[in-house]
Amino acid sequence: MKTLFLSPPSFDGFDGGAGARYQAKREIRSFWYPTWLAQPAALVPNSKLMDCPPHDIDVKACLAEARNYDHVIIHTSTPSLKNDCKVAEAIKAQKPTTTIGFVGAHAAVLPTETLKASSSIDWVGRKEFDFTCKEVAEGRPLGEVAGLSYRKDGKIAHTPERELIPNMDALPWVVDVYKRDLQIEKYSIGYLKEPYVSLYTGRGCPAQCTFCLWPQTIGGHKYRVRSADNVAAEMAHAKKLFPQVEEFFFDDDTFTANLPRAREIAQKLKPLGLTWSCNSRANVNYDTIKLMKDCGLRLFLVGYESGNQQILDRIKKGINIEEAKRFTKACKEVGVVIHGTFILGLPVETKETIEETIRYAMDLDVFSIQVSLAAPYPGTELYEMARQNGWFAKKDKTDIIHDDGIQQSTLEYPGLSKEEIFEAVEQFYRRYYLRPRPILRIIKTMLEDKDVCVRRLREGYEFFRTMAQRRNDLANAKAAAPSAA
Repeated sequence: MKTLFLSPPSFDGFDGGAGARYQAKREIRSFWYPTWLAQPAALVPNSKLMDCPPHDIDVKACLAEARNYDHVIIHTSTPSLKNDCKVAEAIKAQKPTTTIGFVGAHAAVLPTETLKASSSIDWVGRKEFDFTCKEVAEGRPLGEVAGLSYRKDGKIAHTPERELIPNMDALPWVVDVYKRDLQIEKYSIGYLKEPYVSLYTGRGCPAQCTFCLWPQTIGGHKYRVRSADNVAAEMAHAKKLFPQVEEFFFDDDTFTANLPRAREIAQKLKPLGLTWSCNSRANVNYDTIKLMKDCGLRLFLVGYESGNQQILDRIKKGINIEEAKRFTKACKEVGVVIHGTFILGLPVETKETIEETIRYAMDLDVFSIQVSLAAPYPGTELYEMARQNGWFAKKDKTDIIHDDGIQQSTLEYPGLSKEEIFEAVEQFYRRYYLRPRPILRIIKTMLEDKDVCVRRLREGYEFFRTMAQRRNDLANAKAAAPSAA
């Protein structure tokens, strides 16, 4: 079947595509590559990948393109499911013979509920869905495709589970799909150079973090990797395809989980002269950091999460605060930039632990930060903890974003309301960035490069506009609270 892989139109600026770890509208315009769709698209001949949000493709244009295909595979998520169902229904209405499949973490852990969400959905992919998509596109009967749920005789049926892919080198490269179907200049992440390209060198993560989406729903906790030679060959190919790219990002959950392999890849990238960055835990030793820096590493994306050790232990982060401080110091000495991420509302947050985290972040003083709200996605241990302990603030446990796409506080604890957690995000940002050192760092980058200056001014405007939207969301939530009670 002629197949379209689709990230549907959604909220303005909503990054909910097949690559975002949590789906929401960011503080500034940001889009990750739809790698989870690009991978199966690379397996299906004559397919097309259409990523609507970053390309500003509206519903009308999306439907016009979908009409040309017999088979449409939509990547969905917990917050975008309702919207994605509407798009699926519109596709079915204009061409009833279209076969429609849904994939993604939400569909993987809630296949029955996903199918029940709309009669327009013909099948749902469970767990790792690359070869599931390929086999359906080849025209195999749905009942003969492993790892799939579908309707049979008016009832929902589930085929046997599909094994996780043991040999990651068996998967084709995604960069050719990027080149064919995406405009890379449409993708931007605030802490990465532009234009950038992101991809995976492996799937799964040995860490046990209770909140992390992909390892608990699709990728698994075993880090299954591509060979260093395979990665280096794709990067050499990508350099030829995209000579304009300023930075490549390895979006593995934890690229540094296997340090010997990380060092081997770094050494193979050195002759290519690439600038690259990756996700890392805050426990890499000085010598490895220096080697990677010498081989082109520019930045680590590091999940510090909280400044309270009890919270870190409760979410099974597996990192000691003092260890993280030593790692951060080593990165600064070597000259590796850090973008640090923090999460407010993890169990069991208090006003005091929020203050600890803010002070911890200011003490670390990394180049840039992102502050998120705890998002208990179905299928994660955090979701089950919240359900069992009654931490959900709303009856609808999947209601994790506001109507404008901005992430909302889903959890609350004794002595700490969801509104207080939500409000603390802006307080965190203001206290962190409105200090002399962060301001001077940003000004320095603006003075060094005219394009960076223009970009930072745009991002500054977007950031403060988003903060205003958040305050409006908070006011509306407070106003609605008495009537909701």
